[in-house]
Amino acid sequence: MSPRLFIILVLTGIAALGAGIVTWNVIQPRPTPMYGSGAAATRPASEAERREHREKFFSGDPGRDVRGGQEMKPRW
Repeated sequence: MSPRLFIILVLTGIAALGAGIVTWNVIQPRPTPMYGSGAAATRPASEAERREHREKFFSGDPGRDVRGGQEMKPRW
């Protein structure tokens, strides 16, 4: 086997492997994003439900006064 033929076969194999990897990445389905951390969690269907979910998640206790704050005392 001549060195030229060997180099051609190696380069052809590398090109075929690269094409296979690209094809795999293109064809492979993307995971669907879901809210929550369980398999049973589903996405809200409408924008109103998404807004309600965000407000519910990020809202705090409206009866608690947090304006003054509390001094942080690290426990070294």
